[in-house]
Amino acid sequence: MVVAAAQMGPVARDAPRAEVVERLLSLLRGAAHRGAELVVFPELALTTFFPRYVIDDDAELDAFFETEMPGPETKVLFDEAARLGVGFQLGYAELTPDGHRYNTAILVERDGRIVSRYRKVHVPGHADEEPWRAFQHLERRYFEPGPGFEVHEAFGGIVGSATCNDRRWPETYRVLGLQGVELVLIGYNTPIHYAPDPGQDRLAGHHNTLVMAAGAYQNGTWVVGVAKGGVEEGVWSLAESQIISPGGEVVARATTEDDELVLALVDLDRCWDYKRTVFNFAQYRLPDRYRLITDLTDPGSTGPTRPAT
Repeated sequence: MVVAAAQMGPVARDAPRAEVVERLLSLLRGAAHRGAELVVFPELALTTFFPRYVIDDDAELDAFFETEMPGPETKVLFDEAARLGVGFQLGYAELTPDGHRYNTAILVERDGRIVSRYRKVHVPGHADEEPWRAFQHLERRYFEPGPGFEVHEAFGGIVGSATCNDRRWPETYRVLGLQGVELVLIGYNTPIHYAPDPGQDRLAGHHNTLVMAAGAYQNGTWVVGVAKGGVEEGVWSLAESQIISPGGEVVARATTEDDELVLALVDLDRCWDYKRTVFNFAQYRLPDRYRLITDLTDPGSTGPTRPAT
């Protein structure tokens, strides 16, 4: 099938939700016109990346969150997708009825049915204001970690979801891979400036491709990574949306930092070229040798350590 990565350019802090949804509709229609059956939107697609701000007023914060999906302003996206026979993944901030806040992505099938609701596991950043930063990254203030990684039968295959920082962790892909995943959908908002270590800034694009390509190859799965990029409210974020094959090859990549469609023909059967050979988990994995992965969180706590500098 044809899959479209629906990259977005910046979303202003005061942009009305209806205005943003119109942009999503334009991307959806463009993708459908070009034969796509699945359109993948970025993380927090409906709003600016609000964790860059310290927000103490509950009403102001709540305005960035969705309490139902679809809601009054997003139902038109569901209706149009069903009319076109195109499914989608949409990232947004979710406020549950019992008061939990998650960085969420929903997967919607071609008939408009919600297949899955994934809540971001690896929540990055910090919880308290750090005035020395040029801008904040307060995801740990506004979101709690989700329960874990699941796969679902959808779009004729086995699909899993992840969000932004999840893509940096090999455990994300391996847990999905152990469930037979054939297509991993990832939305991201990634500031190019990394305040704790600015020396990494020049490698932002390299790291983005590196982790997704490695995850694809080592688990025999397609990976679709989709950005909200460009200069948003003065902060430059990575674009470079891309679609990666089970061999770890980038088969399509964005060329702008604006709203842009990146499409590729995705053959899920290609996953099994790797799942049945070099990454035949049943034949080659030795889980009893990997206990440290789940037993420890502190590197070096069981062996020699190098003094901090």
